[in-house]
Amino acid sequence: MRMRSYSPDLTPPWKRNKPVPEVPADPELVVEEVSTGFCGAVIRCEAGTVTLEDRFGKHRVFPLEPRGFLLEGKVVTLVRPAPAAPSRPSRTASGSLAVPGARARVARAGRIYVEGRHDAELVERVWGDDLRIEGVVVEYLEGVDDLPSIVADFSPGPDARLGVLVDHLVEGSKESRIAASVTDPHVLVVGHPYIDVWEAVKPSSVGIPAWPTVPRGQDWKTGVCRALGWPENTGAAWQHILSKVHSYKDLEPALLGRVEELIDFVTVSD
Repeated sequence: MRMRSYSPDLTPPWKRNKPVPEVPADPELVVEEVSTGFCGAVIRCEAGTVTLEDRFGKHRVFPLEPRGFLLEGKVVTLVRPAPAAPSRPSRTASGSLAVPGARARVARAGRIYVEGRHDAELVERVWGDDLRIEGVVVEYLEGVDDLPSIVADFSPGPDARLGVLVDHLVEGSKESRIAASVTDPHVLVVGHPYIDVWEAVKPSSVGIPAWPTVPRGQDWKTGVCRALGWPENTGAAWQHILSKVHSYKDLEPALLGRVEELIDFVTVSD
Protein backbone atom coordinates (compact mmCIF):
# COMPACT_ATOMS: atom_id res chain seq x y z
CA MET A 1 0.00 0.00 0.00
CA ARG A 2 1.28 3.47 -0.89
CA MET A 3 1.89 6.01 1.89
CA ARG A 4 -0.47 8.96 1.67
CA SER A 5 1.13 12.34 1.17
CA TYR A 6 0.00 15.37 3.18
CA SER A 7 0.61 19.08 2.69
CA PRO A 8 2.59 21.03 5.35
CA ASP A 9 -0.70 21.98 7.02
CA LEU A 10 -1.51 18.25 7.40
CA THR A 11 -4.62 18.52 5.16
CA PRO A 12 -5.16 15.24 3.29
CA PRO A 13 -5.03 15.76 -0.49
CA TRP A 14 -8.60 14.55 -1.01
CA LYS A 15 -9.85 17.34 1.28
CA ARG A 16 -8.26 20.19 -0.68
CA ASN A 17 -10.48 22.34 -2.85
CA LYS A 18 -8.47 22.41 -6.07
CA PRO A 19 -10.14 20.69 -9.04
CA VAL A 20 -9.23 17.06 -9.65
CA PRO A 21 -9.52 15.08 -12.87
CA GLU A 22 -12.46 12.83 -13.61
CA VAL A 23 -11.35 9.33 -14.61
CA PRO A 24 -13.61 6.68 -16.16
CA ALA A 25 -13.85 3.61 -13.95
CA ASP A 26 -12.75 1.25 -16.71
CA PRO A 27 -12.30 -2.46 -15.90
CA GLU A 28 -8.85 -3.33 -14.50
CA LEU A 29 -8.13 0.27 -13.46
CA VAL A 30 -6.28 0.09 -10.10
CA VAL A 31 -7.24 2.76 -7.56
CA GLU A 32 -7.22 3.33 -3.80
CA GLU A 33 -10.31 4.42 -1.92
CA VAL A 34 -9.29 7.45 0.16
CA SER A 35 -11.19 6.88 3.41
CA THR A 36 -10.42 3.18 3.88
CA GLY A 37 -7.15 2.73 1.98
CA PHE A 38 -8.64 -0.26 0.15
CA CYS A 39 -6.66 -0.72 -3.07
CA GLY A 40 -7.93 -2.81 -5.94
CA ALA A 41 -8.84 -3.13 -9.60
CA VAL A 42 -12.22 -2.05 -10.95
CA ILE A 43 -14.31 -5.08 -11.81
CA ARG A 44 -17.72 -3.44 -12.12
CA CYS A 45 -19.19 0.06 -12.28
CA GLU A 46 -22.91 0.59 -11.86
CA ALA A 47 -25.13 3.58 -11.21
CA GLY A 48 -23.48 5.40 -8.30
CA THR A 49 -21.09 2.63 -7.22
CA VAL A 50 -17.86 0.93 -8.19
CA THR A 51 -16.67 -2.53 -7.15
CA LEU A 52 -12.96 -3.09 -6.50
CA GLU A 53 -11.07 -6.36 -6.14
CA ASP A 54 -7.81 -6.42 -4.18
CA ARG A 55 -4.86 -8.72 -4.82
CA PHE A 56 -6.32 -11.31 -2.44
CA GLY A 57 -9.57 -11.51 -4.40
CA LYS A 58 -11.62 -9.57 -1.85
CA HIS A 59 -14.39 -7.36 -3.23
CA ARG A 60 -15.56 -4.00 -1.84
CA VAL A 61 -18.26 -1.70 -3.17
CA PHE A 62 -17.75 2.07 -2.87
CA PRO A 63 -19.88 5.07 -3.82
CA LEU A 64 -18.70 7.18 -6.75
CA GLU A 65 -18.13 10.27 -4.64
CA PRO A 66 -16.17 13.33 -5.82
CA ARG A 67 -12.45 13.18 -4.92
CA GLY A 68 -13.02 9.71 -3.53
CA PHE A 69 -10.04 7.79 -4.94
CA LEU A 70 -6.29 7.91 -5.47
CA LEU A 71 -4.83 6.98 -8.84
CA GLU A 72 -1.06 6.59 -8.77
CA GLY A 73 -1.02 8.69 -5.61
CA LYS A 74 -3.12 11.53 -7.05
CA VAL A 75 -6.68 12.38 -6.07
CA VAL A 76 -9.30 11.70 -8.75
CA THR A 77 -13.05 11.49 -9.13
CA LEU A 78 -14.15 8.20 -10.63
CA VAL A 79 -17.06 8.38 -13.09
CA ARG A 80 -18.97 5.76 -15.01
CA PRO A 81 -17.36 4.93 -18.36
CA ALA A 82 -19.17 6.17 -21.44
CA PRO A 83 -21.18 3.41 -23.12
CA ALA A 84 -19.28 1.79 -25.95
CA ALA A 85 -20.38 2.87 -29.39
CA PRO A 86 -22.18 0.05 -31.20
CA SER A 87 -19.75 -1.68 -33.50
CA ARG A 88 -20.64 -2.07 -37.15
CA PRO A 89 -21.37 -5.61 -38.19
CA SER A 90 -18.40 -7.11 -39.96
CA ARG A 91 -20.63 -9.36 -42.03
CA THR A 92 -24.00 -9.06 -43.69
CA ALA A 93 -26.96 -11.32 -42.93
CA SER A 94 -25.82 -13.58 -45.79
CA GLY A 95 -22.41 -14.04 -44.17
CA SER A 96 -20.47 -11.95 -46.70
CA LEU A 97 -18.10 -9.18 -45.62
CA ALA A 98 -19.92 -5.92 -44.89
CA VAL A 99 -18.85 -2.78 -46.74
CA PRO A 100 -19.54 0.18 -44.39
CA GLY A 101 -20.78 3.27 -46.23
CA ALA A 102 -21.12 1.49 -49.56
CA ARG A 103 -23.76 2.96 -51.85
CA ALA A 104 -26.23 0.88 -53.78
CA ARG A 105 -25.09 0.24 -57.32
CA VAL A 106 -27.24 1.32 -60.25
CA ALA A 107 -29.46 -1.63 -61.10
CA ARG A 108 -28.09 -4.09 -63.63
CA ALA A 109 -30.04 -5.19 -66.65
CA GLY A 110 -29.88 -8.70 -65.23
CA ARG A 111 -32.53 -9.88 -62.81
CA ILE A 112 -33.39 -12.64 -60.39
CA TYR A 113 -36.95 -13.93 -60.58
CA VAL A 114 -38.56 -15.85 -57.72
CA GLU A 115 -41.97 -17.46 -57.61
CA GLY A 116 -43.81 -15.34 -55.10
CA ARG A 117 -43.79 -12.43 -52.68
CA HIS A 118 -42.72 -14.56 -49.73
CA ASP A 119 -39.69 -15.81 -51.68
CA ALA A 120 -38.75 -12.23 -52.56
CA GLU A 121 -39.10 -11.05 -48.96
CA LEU A 122 -36.94 -13.89 -47.67
CA VAL A 123 -34.22 -13.21 -50.25
CA GLU A 124 -34.27 -9.51 -49.35
CA ARG A 125 -34.09 -10.34 -45.65
CA VAL A 126 -30.86 -12.29 -45.97
CA TRP A 127 -29.21 -11.06 -49.17
CA GLY A 128 -30.55 -7.50 -49.39
CA ASP A 129 -27.21 -5.79 -48.60
CA ASP A 130 -25.37 -7.93 -51.14
CA LEU A 131 -27.99 -7.35 -53.84
CA ARG A 132 -27.86 -3.57 -53.46
CA ILE A 133 -24.07 -3.50 -53.69
CA GLU A 134 -24.20 -5.71 -56.78
CA GLY A 135 -27.10 -3.80 -58.32
CA VAL A 136 -29.30 -6.89 -58.63
CA VAL A 137 -33.09 -6.51 -58.57
CA VAL A 138 -35.31 -9.37 -57.40
CA GLU A 139 -38.83 -9.67 -58.85
CA TYR A 140 -41.54 -12.25 -58.27
CA LEU A 141 -43.63 -14.11 -60.83
CA GLU A 142 -46.65 -15.49 -58.95
CA GLY A 143 -45.80 -18.99 -60.22
CA VAL A 144 -43.71 -20.44 -63.05
CA ASP A 145 -46.37 -21.87 -65.36
CA ASP A 146 -45.60 -19.20 -67.95
CA LEU A 147 -41.84 -19.21 -67.46
CA PRO A 148 -40.85 -19.84 -71.12
CA SER A 149 -42.85 -16.83 -72.35
CA ILE A 150 -41.59 -14.70 -69.45
CA VAL A 151 -37.99 -15.55 -70.42
CA ALA A 152 -38.71 -14.68 -74.06
CA ASP A 153 -40.19 -11.31 -73.05
CA PHE A 154 -37.12 -10.57 -70.91
CA SER A 155 -34.77 -11.07 -73.89
CA PRO A 156 -31.74 -12.26 -71.89
CA GLY A 157 -28.22 -11.68 -73.22
CA PRO A 158 -24.56 -11.52 -72.16
CA ASP A 159 -25.13 -8.24 -70.28
CA ALA A 160 -28.66 -9.05 -69.14
CA ARG A 161 -28.60 -12.44 -67.52
CA LEU A 162 -31.66 -13.89 -65.88
CA GLY A 163 -31.67 -16.15 -62.82
CA VAL A 164 -34.82 -17.97 -61.74
CA LEU A 165 -35.48 -19.60 -58.35
CA VAL A 166 -38.17 -22.27 -58.45
CA ASP A 167 -40.00 -23.91 -55.54
CA HIS A 168 -40.28 -27.71 -55.38
CA LEU A 169 -37.80 -28.34 -58.18
CA VAL A 170 -37.56 -32.11 -57.85
CA GLU A 171 -37.35 -34.86 -60.45
CA GLY A 172 -40.65 -35.63 -62.11
CA SER A 173 -42.45 -32.50 -60.86
CA LYS A 174 -44.31 -30.03 -63.04
CA GLU A 175 -41.73 -27.44 -62.07
CA SER A 176 -38.86 -29.62 -63.32
CA ARG A 177 -40.53 -30.03 -66.72
CA ILE A 178 -41.04 -26.28 -67.05
CA ALA A 179 -37.46 -25.56 -66.01
CA ALA A 180 -36.13 -28.05 -68.56
CA SER A 181 -37.94 -26.20 -71.36
CA VAL A 182 -35.79 -23.09 -70.77
CA THR A 183 -32.57 -23.58 -72.72
CA ASP A 184 -31.25 -20.04 -73.22
CA PRO A 185 -27.55 -19.96 -72.20
CA HIS A 186 -28.06 -16.59 -70.52
CA VAL A 187 -30.73 -17.98 -68.18
CA LEU A 188 -30.10 -20.12 -65.11
CA VAL A 189 -33.05 -21.91 -63.53
CA VAL A 190 -32.36 -23.50 -60.14
CA GLY A 191 -34.60 -24.53 -57.31
CA HIS A 192 -35.00 -26.01 -53.89
CA PRO A 193 -36.90 -29.18 -52.92
CA TYR A 194 -39.43 -27.55 -50.62
CA ILE A 195 -43.13 -27.30 -51.46
CA ASP A 196 -43.01 -23.67 -50.34
CA VAL A 197 -40.23 -21.33 -49.28
CA TRP A 198 -41.60 -21.45 -45.73
CA GLU A 199 -39.93 -24.86 -45.41
CA ALA A 200 -36.54 -23.34 -46.29
CA VAL A 201 -36.55 -21.68 -42.85
CA LYS A 202 -35.11 -24.03 -40.25
CA PRO A 203 -37.81 -25.35 -37.89
CA SER A 204 -35.55 -24.65 -34.90
CA SER A 205 -35.43 -20.96 -35.84
CA VAL A 206 -39.23 -20.81 -35.87
CA GLY A 207 -39.46 -22.73 -32.59
CA ILE A 208 -41.11 -25.88 -33.94
CA PRO A 209 -39.75 -29.45 -34.04
CA ALA A 210 -40.40 -29.88 -37.77
CA TRP A 211 -42.56 -28.62 -40.60
CA PRO A 212 -45.74 -30.72 -40.62
CA THR A 213 -46.74 -33.03 -43.45
CA VAL A 214 -49.84 -31.73 -45.19
CA PRO A 215 -52.10 -34.22 -47.02
CA ARG A 216 -52.18 -33.93 -50.81
CA GLY A 217 -55.06 -31.89 -52.15
CA GLN A 218 -55.02 -29.52 -49.17
CA ASP A 219 -53.63 -25.99 -49.38
CA TRP A 220 -50.16 -26.43 -47.94
CA LYS A 221 -49.87 -23.12 -46.05
CA THR A 222 -53.32 -23.40 -44.55
CA GLY A 223 -52.57 -27.00 -43.60
CA VAL A 224 -49.35 -25.95 -41.88
CA CYS A 225 -51.19 -23.32 -39.82
CA ARG A 226 -53.84 -25.85 -38.86
CA ALA A 227 -51.31 -28.53 -37.89
CA LEU A 228 -49.29 -26.11 -35.77
CA GLY A 229 -52.34 -24.64 -34.06
CA TRP A 230 -51.78 -21.22 -35.59
CA PRO A 231 -54.67 -19.01 -36.75
CA GLU A 232 -55.44 -19.87 -40.38
CA ASN A 233 -54.12 -16.53 -41.58
CA THR A 234 -51.24 -17.33 -43.91
CA GLY A 235 -50.17 -13.69 -44.23
CA ALA A 236 -49.77 -13.31 -40.47
CA ALA A 237 -48.12 -16.72 -40.24
CA TRP A 238 -45.54 -15.71 -42.83
CA GLN A 239 -44.73 -12.47 -41.01
CA HIS A 240 -44.16 -14.52 -37.86
CA ILE A 241 -41.84 -16.90 -39.72
CA LEU A 242 -39.97 -14.06 -41.44
CA SER A 243 -39.41 -12.28 -38.11
CA LYS A 244 -37.43 -15.32 -36.94
CA VAL A 245 -34.96 -15.06 -39.81
CA HIS A 246 -31.94 -12.97 -38.83
CA SER A 247 -29.20 -14.39 -41.02
CA TYR A 248 -28.22 -17.22 -43.34
CA LYS A 249 -27.92 -19.45 -40.25
CA ASP A 250 -31.72 -19.57 -40.06
CA LEU A 251 -32.06 -21.04 -43.57
CA GLU A 252 -31.58 -24.51 -44.97
CA PRO A 253 -28.46 -25.13 -47.09
CA ALA A 254 -30.59 -26.25 -50.02
CA LEU A 255 -31.84 -22.68 -50.42
CA LEU A 256 -28.62 -20.90 -49.47
CA GLY A 257 -26.56 -22.51 -52.21
CA ARG A 258 -29.12 -21.83 -54.92
CA VAL A 259 -29.49 -18.12 -54.15
CA GLU A 260 -25.71 -17.64 -54.03
CA GLU A 261 -25.48 -19.46 -57.37
CA LEU A 262 -28.02 -17.09 -58.94
CA ILE A 263 -26.30 -13.96 -57.63
CA ASP A 264 -22.98 -15.16 -59.05
CA PHE A 265 -24.61 -15.97 -62.39
CA VAL A 266 -26.30 -12.63 -62.99
CA THR A 267 -23.29 -10.56 -61.87
CA VAL A 268 -20.77 -12.19 -64.21
CA SER A 269 -20.64 -10.96 -67.80
CA ASP A 270 -19.57 -13.19 -70.68
